[in-house]
Amino acid sequence: MTKPTLCLDFDGVIHSYTSGWKGADIIPDPPVPGTAEFIREALKYFRVAIFSSRSNQPGGLDAMKAWCARYLPGVGENAKYPGFLDEIEWPTEKPAAFLTIDDRALCFTGNWADFDPKTLLAFKPWNKR
Repeated sequence: MTKPTLCLDFDGVIHSYTSGWKGADIIPDPPVPGTAEFIREALKYFRVAIFSSRSNQPGGLDAMKAWCARYLPGVGENAKYPGFLDEIEWPTEKPAAFLTIDDRALCFTGNWADFDPKTLLAFKPWNKR
């Protein structure tokens, strides 16, 4: 049986993104605490895909992979979870996912009356509140 796909946004979900956008291949901040442990656990139940606005920009995909290799304990001689980064998928287009985790999204309720466009302008992701 094929596992369902869990799509994770990169900036603000995996990468703490406290410095804001610096370019597709510039990723200066540390991970959100608990990221590696969550991904490792999620891989037991899902195909994990990391997708970002960086994914299809020059240098973006390689920068995200290098950042993960540096910051997440999955590679190198002291790997806590050997090889788990090799299990992650890196699509260049948004995948058809069972579920997506993103810091800049709202879950649609099926009722447009639940959303006021003017109120949406006040939205702030978790790391800007």
